[in-house]
Amino acid sequence: MGSRKCGSCLSCLLIPLALWSIIVNILLYFPNGQTSYASSNKLTNYVWYFEGICFSGVMMLIVTTVLLVLENNNKYKCCQSENCGKKYVTLLSITFSSLGIAFSGYCLVISALGLVQGPYCRTLNGWEYAFEGTAGRFLTDSSMWIQCLEPAHVVEWNIILFSILITLSGLQVIICLIRVVIQLSKILCGSYSVIIQPGII
Repeated sequence: MGSRKCGSCLSCLLIPLALWSIIVNILLYFPNGQTSYASSNKLTNYVWYFEGICFSGVMMLIVTTVLLVLENNNKYKCCQSENCGKKYVTLLSITFSSLGIAFSGYCLVISALGLVQGPYCRTLNGWEYAFEGTAGRFLTDSSMWIQCLEPAHVVEWNIILFSILITLSGLQVIICLIRVVIQLSKILCGSYSVIIQPGII
């Protein structure tokens, strides 16, 4: 009972994280609230991977919904044996938690790449990735940010939003990992047997 409540609480935490991921990813399309850069495709290429909207957002909401259904449907049965039903619920929970790790992990990696690459902005040489060859040094050297002339404050915009996405997706990975550990502990520590005895069915 305690592990079920813990699992449900963890799943509920994924919902606001997914919603915030969607919001933050959408904001990346509108530097300083302006829509002209998105319409003219003058944004960093990593925003078009939909890491926050699709993977850490919509897909994680679907995963969370399935996990909540599995946690709260105590009468789920796939065969005549109660142990058999619990076994498949546990395996499904592990499977969808693993999918959650994959989806949020994708967002984490893409956001980190977008953060290190830096924004696509207009410099004295035209539109380019001004910090692409700096290996992320611009993140700790704000004097380099003046190279980006347009959009205004786009470096700060990208750093803040990509950092938030990394944090949100990182928390999702941790929560899903904890869920996997909880479900595996049910099997390994003997909360119930996952081996069906021949005489039970």
